[in-house]
Amino acid sequence: MDKQQFYYDNKIVRNFLYASIAFGVIGMLVGLLVAFLYLFPHLTDGIPWLSYGRLRPLHTNAVIFAFVGNGVFAGSYYSMQRLLKARMYSDFLSKLNFWGWQLIILGAAITLPLGYTSSKEYAELEWPFDIAIAIVWVAYGINMIGTIIKRRERHIYVAIWFYIATFVAIALLHIFNNLEIPVNFTTLKSYSVYAGVQDALVQWWYGHNAVAFFLTTPILGLMYYFVPKAANRPVYSYRLSIIHFWSLIFIYIWAGPHHLLYSTLPDWAQNLGVVFSVMLIAPSWGGMINGLLTLRGVWDKVRTDAVLKFYVVAITGYGMSTFEGPMLSLKNVNAIAHFTDWIVAHVHVGTLAWNGFLTFGMIYWLIPRLTKTNLFSDKLANFHFWIGTLGIILYTLPMYVAGFTQASMWKQFNPDGTLVYGNFLETVTQIMPMYWMRAIGGTLYLIGIIVLVYNVIQTVRQGSPVENELAEAPALVRISPRQMKGEGWHAWLERKPVQFTLLTTLAVAVGGIVQIVPMLVVKSNIPTIAAVKPYSPLELQGRDLYIREGCNNCHSQMIRPFRSEVERYGDYSKSGEYVYDHPFLWGSKRTGPDLHRVGAKYNDNWHFNHMWDPRSTSPGSIMPGYKWMYDNKAMDNSLIEDKMKVMVTLGVPYSDSDIKNALKSIDEQSSKIEKNLYNDPDFVKSYEDSKKNAAVKGEAFVPMKDREIVALIAYLQRLGTDVKVKNNNN
Repeated sequence: MDKQQFYYDNKIVRNFLYASIAFGVIGMLVGLLVAFLYLFPHLTDGIPWLSYGRLRPLHTNAVIFAFVGNGVFAGSYYSMQRLLKARMYSDFLSKLNFWGWQLIILGAAITLPLGYTSSKEYAELEWPFDIAIAIVWVAYGINMIGTIIKRRERHIYVAIWFYIATFVAIALLHIFNNLEIPVNFTTLKSYSVYAGVQDALVQWWYGHNAVAFFLTTPILGLMYYFVPKAANRPVYSYRLSIIHFWSLIFIYIWAGPHHLLYSTLPDWAQNLGVVFSVMLIAPSWGGMINGLLTLRGVWDKVRTDAVLKFYVVAITGYGMSTFEGPMLSLKNVNAIAHFTDWIVAHVHVGTLAWNGFLTFGMIYWLIPRLTKTNLFSDKLANFHFWIGTLGIILYTLPMYVAGFTQASMWKQFNPDGTLVYGNFLETVTQIMPMYWMRAIGGTLYLIGIIVLVYNVIQTVRQGSPVENELAEAPALVRISPRQMKGEGWHAWLERKPVQFTLLTTLAVAVGGIVQIVPMLVVKSNIPTIAAVKPYSPLELQGRDLYIREGCNNCHSQMIRPFRSEVERYGDYSKSGEYVYDHPFLWGSKRTGPDLHRVGAKYNDNWHFNHMWDPRSTSPGSIMPGYKWMYDNKAMDNSLIEDKMKVMVTLGVPYSDSDIKNALKSIDEQSSKIEKNLYNDPDFVKSYEDSKKNAAVKGEAFVPMKDREIVALIAYLQRLGTDVKVKNNNN
């Protein structure tokens, strides 16, 4: 049969690979800065765009979507062309995918430090970027499907199954989680269409499955291609790969509610999440076994080949994190681990080992092939492996210890029924040595990727890149019914990409439909509470400031029905308390105490002083100060009416009169708070001095009632006060 000649597009692979490396350095550098802010909370004092609450989402987005995301695109573009024996469907779509993705990342790098955030974990970017992500993602999908259709290879290989599932699932997750209404079309501010419990369920349906379908399924696709290539051996079991794929994509989508155990989410939804999370261990370990056993017979080579070393640790990290995930989904274990640093350790086993090391191994394998040369230094690659492995150990083990320490200290009682550690800061002080070790581990991991950068630069310098690589393969021809005789059902499906994609979509979608639709349409899932009222205009402004500063990265607003939490924080949370929360702010970690019942617990002066210098009210606190919120600049109230109108659209019962009198309401409530602040003689002296200084300099003086800090105080003082609290003094 005559063969057709064509060219593989290596340029797009190279571009994504370089972007992955560059953003890997940046993302991990930001992560290291975040780790040091636990140790030196004053490190970026007074610089809003370098504050912890704004940098933390920048770190997660940079590592997930910039480092790993670009690596996934690089690996999938390289492997897809060779598995399908075809150049990508459209060079234009490839370029749109690349440049669109980089512009989105650049936008994130600018807007997140400036405080433009939706606050949803792993989905913090505001509405224009959500639209851009959808467009770029669709371009990637069209390019992939178009290439599959024009392929020269009859059957689509297992790696491409995972790429298809990734495209379908992320499209569904991204669209439904990011349904939001902009305040207007000239500002980067929007509100989620979901509220409270519903928003929490949709967000963690997205959040868990962003891990599943952005950090797992495409990486598995890369594993199924690059591990056999590096080992020069076929995948261990074709049958196991079929079981692994279909069971994984069907089960994974159901597991999101395990992030909300013991919350106000209805028990039926929590229990569904637990059941499917436990079931996940089987397909996950099936994939791990398939990957590791592909290396059977080449273990001698593993001792010297850095690429295979990275792959072995990556697959092992996948196995560890996918064993731990189902274990953490058991209610008795979750009761201990949730809100602690145990979860931080668990997440970083997956990201540093599974995602990071598999990406590093792929880079070391690809770069020489894209430049037609040998890797500059195998010794440096092996050094990277060992220092990176040590970094993972020194990062994760202290975080496990910190998590166990937090859980045990939070739950200990004296014989008289009081908390042994009634002051939350006693826990923080105890785990500071673990935070030091984490920072050291992160430093070692960062050194490893810097070594990779040097090795790659030197390899590229000595090589000669081939942007369009010549290839040849016979054209795909139709086969007769006789040739199809005896063909298995899955072999049939593998040459029917449209049917394959439709079946994949069904497998992915069913779990979300069963869980989310009842929560949106069955009102009995969220009992209402008559005493719960909408936020006042000033409190709504304060809530937006709370979101802007990323306070929910450290503070939860969900008191679980445990004796220790009720004793420490006040009455446990009720689902009806969150019906006007767009978005929800339950948080996922307690670096500081829960705030759901903080309203009326302290006076306004305490909050005023605490936000200026947390250690003035809470000795030993590692919370940063928020001095910029005290600056002589008025809080922007010009959008308040637009915000309230959006809220009305979302079902919040503001009347026309409420909206019309919003500015008057803000002035009245803020004036009361300013008056309360005069109870502190130190405030009076400082405030009066600032008035005099402004007059001397001829500068306009902004009254305290018009400053951002007052709105934030209003919001904090409102939290949890709609429902009568029995105990809120701890």
